[in-house]
Amino acid sequence: MNAASLSPQGLAIDPNALNKLKYSSGADGAKTDKAALKEAAKQFESLFMRELIKSMREATQKSGLLDGSGSDLGTDLLDQQLSVQLSGLPGGLSEAIERQLSRQVTPGPVQDKAATAAEASEALPAVSAPSTLGRQSAGPRAASFVQQHSDAAAAVSRESGIPASFMIGQAGHETGWGKSEIKHADGSPSFNLFGIKATGGWKGKVAEITTTEYINGEPRKVTAKFRAYDSYADSFRDYARLIGQSPRYQEVMGQLDSVQGFAAGLQQAGYATDPQYANKLSRAINMTLALQRAQA
Repeated sequence: MNAASLSPQGLAIDPNALNKLKYSSGADGAKTDKAALKEAAKQFESLFMRELIKSMREATQKSGLLDGSGSDLGTDLLDQQLSVQLSGLPGGLSEAIERQLSRQVTPGPVQDKAATAAEASEALPAVSAPSTLGRQSAGPRAASFVQQHSDAAAAVSRESGIPASFMIGQAGHETGWGKSEIKHADGSPSFNLFGIKATGGWKGKVAEITTTEYINGEPRKVTAKFRAYDSYADSFRDYARLIGQSPRYQEVMGQLDSVQGFAAGLQQAGYATDPQYANKLSRAINMTLALQRAQA
């Protein structure tokens, strides 16, 4: 069996198509075709990306006069196309899935179909319910945001060691991919991409806004002062100084090789009060990584 016999559409519609890989190993005990494993991994990544995009869209979508089955179908087709484009790229999720599948798909008789699908799904990250995705939004806005800040983030990354994708992803989450940036009372930008408050010894400019804080696990509207900068580049540099030089975030700097470890470290250090912050941030960073690969 070769990779072409694993139809991308077949795998996306029927997760049990993984059984074809077990048949391909055959009674003669030959090893499964590496190309087939690679194609299967690519399609699982595509399936995951499609669900991620769908969840993010549902979290921000509003009803309108043009809503209906026709527009839903068109949106779904666009999501499918985007998920395929973001899948199978070097360094992506599909490589991790391929390694997992290569351990799970072994010669021998086919196991129970439900169990086989469940085993394969363990290689995929979990997609949380749309209600936990907050202000994240997939699509053109996110792609534009990633492209807009790539140069500034890359420059600061070279200085600080913090991956540019981590910083852009966090900035995207904090600002709703640029839609909800902190502004001054007159509407001018504060250039604060990371929601850093004007506390302690901050002597620079300040923007005062109403924001949501979680107090004892409950969301509350409060008025707070945030740092303001002269440029987005200054925002990235100040964020890197905060994370890289503050003892509070010392353990975070030891997690620069792990998206989940980095996000969990920030939450544990008290960067934000949202109890779901690490999960939301992880998804934003993973989306940034996927968009960077697509734009490369």
